[in-house]
Amino acid sequence: MLAIDKQYIETPFFGVEKMREHLRSLEYVVNAKRVRRLMRLMGLEAIYCKPKLSISDKSHKKYPYLLRGVTIDRINQVWSTDITYIPMKNGFMYLTAVIDWHSRYVLSWRLSNSQDVSFCMDALQESFNYGKPEIFNTDQGSQFTSDEFTGLLTDKHINISMDGRGRALDNVFVERLWRTVKYEYVFLHTQESVKELYEGLKGYFEFYNNKRLHQGLNYRTPAEVYKKAKN
Repeated sequence: MLAIDKQYIETPFFGVEKMREHLRSLEYVVNAKRVRRLMRLMGLEAIYCKPKLSISDKSHKKYPYLLRGVTIDRINQVWSTDITYIPMKNGFMYLTAVIDWHSRYVLSWRLSNSQDVSFCMDALQESFNYGKPEIFNTDQGSQFTSDEFTGLLTDKHINISMDGRGRALDNVFVERLWRTVKYEYVFLHTQESVKELYEGLKGYFEFYNNKRLHQGLNYRTPAEVYKKAKN
């Protein structure tokens, strides 16, 4: 699963057959059935864009994408969230985070051993300690289209935006965050326990927000941009 995750970040257009051949080139003995099962468990599919960890529920209301052509020029204009798979030595966890688009500041994050909506709700609730956005963007996964999640946003009079299906760049800042977290922390450390993973990610997000310089922010940190604008 770790090998699949690393390759998927590089080539999200790889389906089961190509992923099987890649794994065989690494001398894994796998067939298509096993690769398909593992990719489903991880929530991955080849759709030219991101891991589809949050599966759509047809009974839930979907909202239009509001950000096409919109200039993001201030903090708390747009926030967004997503879920990604985190490999461990024995097993795996799921990670969600809420990020401010303008500053790239990670407002909150949570770990879970399932894709239940509750850990997404916890992260959302904590993010409101910073205020609220004008627009909140998600994908069309069942966690984010649930009445609990959208209801919390509408109660605070926040406009809801959802990625178009098959759109690679609709939630681009969260996708970049996942890539950064995995290359700079997850893939460099073997996580022995959930506690160790939690403490490691806690330290990494402290670094990410307060010390990591971003080229897209003119080599400033997310905290520098977010907190300076807020003050």
